[in-house]
Formats: sequence, structure tokens, C-alpha cells
Amino acid sequence: MRILMSAGCFGLIFASSAFALDPATTRQLKALTPSERLEQRCDMEAMSRIGKEKRGLSPDKVIAYTFGKTLADGSHLRAPGAVVRSKGAWYRLKYDCVATNGNLDIKSFSYQVGAEVPKASWGKYYLYD
Repeated sequence: MRILMSAGCFGLIFASSAFALDPATTRQLKALTPSERLEQRCDMEAMSRIGKEKRGLSPDKVIAYTFGKTLADGSHLRAPGAVVRSKGAWYRLKYDCVATNGNLDIKSFSYQVGAEVPKASWGKYYLYD
């Protein structure tokens, strides 16, 4: 495992997925296009990792494109303008995700949780409770 430091925040890179897919989820993901599957699978990985690694956060939603476009290249997705919702609050999020096996398995994943998004600006970014 490699730990990266940036501006006092930690991002973690792992060789394997933190989130095992059940058969029903796998079927649902396979019904998506490869690009949709990649985004959904990476969002799931973000929620799983953040929930396990960040004290006090219990994510229930990730949106990859709130503050900027995602950058995808095959099985590699960068989401520099993502958000994550936890306990009714939204937080800025950046992640970098590489998938394998038809975008069902995660090969590598790194992320950085940022500042809370002020509730007064939720409407502007289509965020909700």
C-alpha cells in the first residue's frame, strides 16, 4: 500500500477492491454501457472506501460530476469534481479509479474528501437531502 500526502489530506491507493459485488448488483451493472458501468462501479467503490476509512462519515451517495466533468479513458476514470453525501451533508470529493474485468472489478483507487458544501449552494448544484 502506498500513502500519498497532499495539502494535509490523505489519499489511499489499494491493489484490490474494498467492495465485493453480489450477483444482483453484478447483473444490474452488466446491463449498463461500459462507460456507465465504470462510473457506477467507481462511485460504489468510493462509498465503500470512505465508509471504512474516514471516521465519522457514512456515505450513502456519490455523484462523480457535480463540480466538473469526469475524465474517462477506457477503464480509467478521474472525477476531480465529485461529491459524497454523509449524514445529510455533502462534501467535495476527488477520485481516480481504474477498473478491470469489464469495469466490474477495481484495480486501483485513490480519493480525497474535501470541504463540506454549504447547504445554501445545494440548489445551484442540484444536491438534495
